[in-house]
Amino acid sequence: MNYLLGVDIGGTTVKIGIISENGEIISKWEIPTKKGDQIDQIPNDIWSAIKDRADQLQIRHDQLLGIGVGAPGFVEAETGNVAEAVNIGWKNFPLGHLLSQLSSLPVYVDNDANIAALGESWLGSGDLADNLIAITLGTGVGGGIIANGKIVSGTNGTAGEIGHMVVTSNGAPCNCGRTGCLETVASATGIARIAEEKVKSDLSSTLSNVLQKQGKLTAKDVFEAAKLNDNGAIQIVQEVTDILGMAIANIATIVNPSKIIIGGGVSNAGDVLLKPLITAYQKYALPRTFEGSEFVIAELGNDAGIIGGGYLVKQNQTVA
Repeated sequence: MNYLLGVDIGGTTVKIGIISENGEIISKWEIPTKKGDQIDQIPNDIWSAIKDRADQLQIRHDQLLGIGVGAPGFVEAETGNVAEAVNIGWKNFPLGHLLSQLSSLPVYVDNDANIAALGESWLGSGDLADNLIAITLGTGVGGGIIANGKIVSGTNGTAGEIGHMVVTSNGAPCNCGRTGCLETVASATGIARIAEEKVKSDLSSTLSNVLQKQGKLTAKDVFEAAKLNDNGAIQIVQEVTDILGMAIANIATIVNPSKIIIGGGVSNAGDVLLKPLITAYQKYALPRTFEGSEFVIAELGNDAGIIGGGYLVKQNQTVA
């Protein structure tokens, strides 16, 4: 029996999985992500952890087909280089080359959101759709696009950066250095910021009391108030979903997806998010594009990255 290795590098932990060729997770675990002047040691940590676990499971080296890695930031998929990963501190870091040298295995690297989209496509809510858009609404807004069954990475690793589409001309500053990005509106932090601004001028909303008690608002507060028919909260959700729906419709015009996968913490809001989002999407999408697509909630949670990494190996094995 042969095995796929999936690795999902985050700012705090690195998730690792040993996966069968049909997608069963044989073993999964996490190791801490090194910080500061130790960031160059991350590839060593990853391979050491894989080697130890494979030894424990009595898996031979020749049973390992390769390593698929999701890394944050801008990744050059062809070379395996991480051009820039701000939350780790890498710049022009040859991740793929180093891991390949250490492991003597084929190594495939792509952006973590792209890899998560691939995982959802293989074993999650994507049902192996050839054309899909995956959007993660969390602290930021991540995105992955699959077209004709393949991740769209682009020339130098910035394709699919949905969170950094500019959606408002006089918007809030984004951590990418520009203003008005989708991330400043539809992320958990963006929704909280909009809510705090609105509530200061609308004291009738129940969110005003929450803000006074807690000293801040969260996206969860907004969706919970909207569920209780709070007018102020409903207006905030309408504003956010209108902009997000327009952004998705614009991407869908180019990709023509059959599936639009929504994941991340904000997706836990369920129908209170999805219903107005689908309405907004329908308003802005080409009718034929709308007819061909459906919204689904991501299913794999934290396993999407390691499963996607495994599938990236499987895809490349098939091509070879």
